[in-house]
Amino acid sequence: MIKFSEEQLSKVTEIIARYPDGKQKSALIPVLHMAQNEFGGWLDAPVMDYVAELLSIKPIEVYEVASFYSMFNLKPVGKYLFEVCRTGPCMLNGSDEIIQYIKDKLGINEGETTADGLFTLKPAECLGACGYAPMMQLGKNYKEFLTKEKVDKIIDELRAAAKN
Repeated sequence: MIKFSEEQLSKVTEIIARYPDGKQKSALIPVLHMAQNEFGGWLDAPVMDYVAELLSIKPIEVYEVASFYSMFNLKPVGKYLFEVCRTGPCMLNGSDEIIQYIKDKLGINEGETTADGLFTLKPAECLGACGYAPMMQLGKNYKEFLTKEKVDKIIDELRAAAKN
C-alpha cells in the first residue's frame, strides 16, 4: 500500500497549511517531489493518485503537472540520473556530442537505463548554467564544462561508489 510515513504526512500537512483554504493544489509540486523521493525515484499512477487524494484534487490534475515538468520521472530510473542540457548554449558547446558519447559508452538511448540499473540518460531543457556549458545535472549537483574524459571519470567514480 502506498502511504507516506507519519513524519512525511506531517510534512505534507505543513506544506498544505502554507496556502489559503481551498488552494491546497498549490502544494502539488513539493508533495510530488516528496513522493518521488519516497517511492523509488519515480511517479507511477498509484503514487500520483495517492498525491491527488492527499490534496483533495483530481488525479488528472496531478498527471498534468507530473508529465509537464522534466524533474518528475514517470518511469523507473537508474540510481544515477544523467540529465544533460541540450538547449542553445550547451548545444553550441557540444552537448549533442556528450549525449552521444554517454549513449555509446553506456549502451543506452535517451530515456533508457543500463541493465545494471545504475545509469539513466535523460536530456534536459535549460538547467540555468549556460556559462558552464556543456553541463548536466546529477542528483543535486551540476557537472560542468563536460568533456569525454570528465564523463569517463564521473561514470568510473559512480560505479566505484555503487560497489561500496
